[in-house]
Amino acid sequence: MTPPRLIVGLGNPGREYEDNRHNLGFWFVERLAHELKVTLTAQGKFFGRVGRMGDLWLLQPTTFMNRSGQSVLALAGFYKILPDEILVVHDELDLQPGSIRLKQGGGNGGHNGLKDIQAQLSVPDFWRLRLGIGHPGDRNEVINYVLKAPRKEEQELIDRALDRCLLAWPDLGAGDYAAAQRLLHLKSTSS
Repeated sequence: MTPPRLIVGLGNPGREYEDNRHNLGFWFVERLAHELKVTLTAQGKFFGRVGRMGDLWLLQPTTFMNRSGQSVLALAGFYKILPDEILVVHDELDLQPGSIRLKQGGGNGGHNGLKDIQAQLSVPDFWRLRLGIGHPGDRNEVINYVLKAPRKEEQELIDRALDRCLLAWPDLGAGDYAAAQRLLHLKSTSS
């Protein structure tokens, strides 16, 4: 079991994006930082907001989604953090709101943040915590959809999913991904 050393929450910086579906990764990192009593502060050399607790780093890239890899590579490279020690938290179109999937590696599903991280790290072997936002049903509507706030009933499901992720944090933080998967996958199908 390799505990994560870097938790990256994906999103877009700026007030106009705060409540967007695309910012679920930011929401998780903010909740985790609050839970761990870690302060996130802007750090230019890492192109993001960064917090630290012991060997664990929390990161919100402020490069905008499609350049997230620049921020991840800057911090991971500086602290010699390997791809399998990175957990990227992001919104997932292919999962319904409230659903959660945890996996290592794989494709990027067209997600620009994941695409850039894969390109910058040169490997897809980092862990992903995929938080469902649902799909608008028309691929031409995807950009408009992810850059809007969830509907009230979706927000409630998403908030519950974020709460479940925090409940799974002891397993995630210990690198016991199998135990975290059992908790997250089981609970996400029953809500």
